[in-house]
Amino acid sequence: MRSVIVVGAGISGLAAAWQLRDRADVTVLEGHPKVGGKLRTGTIAGITVDEGAESLMALRPEAVELAAAVGLGDALCDPAKAPTTIWTPGGLRPLPPGHVMGIPTDPAALAGAGLLSPEGIARAAAEERLPAAPLTEDCSVGHYLTARFGRETVDRLVEPLLGGVYAGRADRLSLRAAMPRIAAVAEQGGPLLPALRRIRAAGAPRSAPVAVQGVVGGTGRFPLAVAESCGARILTGTTARSLHRLRGGRWRVSAMTGDGPLTMEADGVVLAVPAYEAAQLLRPHSPAAEEELSAIPHASTAVITMAFSRSRSAFLPAGNGFLVPPVDGHLLKAASFLSNKWPWLHASAPDTFVLRASLGRIGEESLLARPDRHLIRAAIAELHRAVGPMGEPLAARVTRWDRGLPQYSVGHQARVARIREATSKLPGLAVCGAAYEGVGVAACVATARTAAHDLLTHP
Repeated sequence: MRSVIVVGAGISGLAAAWQLRDRADVTVLEGHPKVGGKLRTGTIAGITVDEGAESLMALRPEAVELAAAVGLGDALCDPAKAPTTIWTPGGLRPLPPGHVMGIPTDPAALAGAGLLSPEGIARAAAEERLPAAPLTEDCSVGHYLTARFGRETVDRLVEPLLGGVYAGRADRLSLRAAMPRIAAVAEQGGPLLPALRRIRAAGAPRSAPVAVQGVVGGTGRFPLAVAESCGARILTGTTARSLHRLRGGRWRVSAMTGDGPLTMEADGVVLAVPAYEAAQLLRPHSPAAEEELSAIPHASTAVITMAFSRSRSAFLPAGNGFLVPPVDGHLLKAASFLSNKWPWLHASAPDTFVLRASLGRIGEESLLARPDRHLIRAAIAELHRAVGPMGEPLAARVTRWDRGLPQYSVGHQARVARIREATSKLPGLAVCGAAYEGVGVAACVATARTAAHDLLTHP
């Protein structure tokens, strides 16, 4: 494998290029003017903030290991300690510790928390007395967990966390793909609660690691550091239009640039683009892969970043933010109080309070069709209702992520297996990204490792 073209300069494509460094001559093609994809920093009121993902999963190693390898080890930082908080009709309520993606391993701890009704708590506690046959086929998160814990637990505890991670709905997301730990327990049969408590007791270290870490100066620094360290030739403003299989097993990539068409050839290609873009590129070569990739739905989202003057605001909230159950009909799905959550941000702008509000779940395209000014006014109104009279922001900006999050619908793992089987019949080609085994940064880096390994070992 003497040369490789990576299509896409998000973190997946850049991580693949980094894995291939010193093993092949690598060229990365990126249609946008800048690298980084959904890891991007901007400014609000002169303050640097993340416009996309604001943290890296730290409970799995791939992202933090790569960050350290490209020189950002000393910049990794922990968020301020604060409980997961849910916006309920009675105000913001902390979720007691010991939950797994919103599932309370000790339902009794919810008593008096204001998150579930007494009937909802009793229904959740009854789970360990319910018979449970081993799960033999995939189903939705909502279908399985409602039968085990009741609808109230799903609507008010599980659904907010799923919205924050996937912008998805419990009744559509695959249990096996979105909650693999829960699915693994369910496949053994028996109640979930005792099994989850045993797992936590057996696996909890004395000093539990943080779930996520940020980067001082913004997570958007991460892809820039990978791009600088990977040694690849990176062409921005260059959109791949088609792939051609050549005699001898090489690939030709036809692209469009601001200066006109560009054609390049290489021994291998990595497609690190969204599923719908990979589908178009693979259509002439693998109708099976094209069909499966095209069938992956995507949710669009928006992030509204706001800056408030500490001296002019009558009230500023405590904590790191909150999640929102969609059952209550609010427009927001989450809010992150960045100045509280990340100490480096407070230190860099002590007189300003920065937060960001998130909107958009699958099926909410009409909400995101509203103009920016309407979304900003709606977000401010809901923030005032949720946390108190914060006043008007000094500045506010909307960042839109059209079709930004792939949805892991029921049967997703089987679909990914069919995609990988189809692409394995195309020597010298690999795929990676958020569409396959996880939407988080660490999962994307893991798929990039696999793609690079496959090219180098099975050219």
